[in-house]
Amino acid sequence: TEEEKEKKKKKKKGGGGGGCGEEAEEEEPDESMLDWWSKYFASIETMKEQLRQQEAAAAEGEEKEEMEIGEGSKAQAKNKDKDKSKAPKDDKKKKQQPVPELPEKKNKQKIDELKVFNKELEAEFDNFEDWLHTFNLLRGKIGDNDDNATEEERIVGRFKGSMCVYKVPLPDDITKEAGYDPTFGMFQGIPSNDPINVLVRVYIVRATDLHPADINGKADPYIAIKLGKTDIKDKENYISKQLNPVFGKSFDIEATFPMESMLTVAVYDWDLVGTDDLIGETKIDLENRFYSKHRATCGVSQTYSIHGYNTWRDPMKPSQILSKLCKEGKVDGPHFGPGGRVKVANRVFTGPTEIEDENGQKKPTDEHLALAVLRHWEDIPRAGCRLVPEHVETRPLLNPDKPGIEQ
Repeated sequence: TEEEKEKKKKKKKGGGGGGCGEEAEEEEPDESMLDWWSKYFASIETMKEQLRQQEAAAAEGEEKEEMEIGEGSKAQAKNKDKDKSKAPKDDKKKKQQPVPELPEKKNKQKIDELKVFNKELEAEFDNFEDWLHTFNLLRGKIGDNDDNATEEERIVGRFKGSMCVYKVPLPDDITKEAGYDPTFGMFQGIPSNDPINVLVRVYIVRATDLHPADINGKADPYIAIKLGKTDIKDKENYISKQLNPVFGKSFDIEATFPMESMLTVAVYDWDLVGTDDLIGETKIDLENRFYSKHRATCGVSQTYSIHGYNTWRDPMKPSQILSKLCKEGKVDGPHFGPGGRVKVANRVFTGPTEIEDENGQKKPTDEHLALAVLRHWEDIPRAGCRLVPEHVETRPLLNPDKPGIEQ
């Protein structure tokens, strides 16, 4: 409920200050009060904190540069310079003082976090084209009237694939890297081309700084989602007079790859009279995410838990995901050993071996160990790559009438 959210926000603010140590101690988060939103707000706070630090560091860097330029140009007036160069250094000390408090905060904050990306996920993971590349197929131009048609309008389909050109016989290093006999081609282990039925769950958390669509400088936004033949318009749940609406909604859609793979999420402005105006939309290529080695589905969360606000949401448990990745990547493992150790390839990871259920009963489990490996999967030689963490992504909304301008 709204009240709970407000309380949580206040809690965050209370625990945020460095000076109010005792207050923060009292306000220990209560498990039963926590939900996904507490996790989200805690993560947003962390993200803001990181941005603040980056800005401070950047400002410091600029100061340093100015100082060096100053020293260079006034090499003759050395004595004066000494006084000058001392001043910025003192400043730096002042700036650095609040930093040591950070680890202390982290101890207090028991809420698990997720990663909030302030850009779309594709930007972070090279468009998920780790092996599958997308080429738009365009319709040819007929006469002059097609000259001003945008590329988007001319797309008739997409070709997805990968091309390799290599010299035979292959050098040894490539054979080693591939991990199989390349005379049978470089494209072994690629999924079959049969249609795949998937359930797509879209979570829409909020929109920020929407472009005003009404005369009063506000908008009445609602969500519209399109995938293949499915077209959902959540019109009756529009949010009145708001440019920063919190939607907090999820939508389930069944789809078939490769026919239905381009998901469009749009925000419209609700109007009592006439048609609703499109504020902006974003398109996500689900197929690339589905086939990517980065595992861009649910996202790997920080901890494994079987109850509470942090329940594991992926259909596969960490140990199942790990076994699958090892098998597909032809990696030796996982070998779970005594004393909370697991060996994958030639790396050993450690972690807890017990899990509590709702009644506080402890059971032995390998899931924490498996998760420890998944979170460091990029360290595994040859087959390893960064796996997408549990996250919220931020995507720009664009409008075809105003190309290139975020809405």
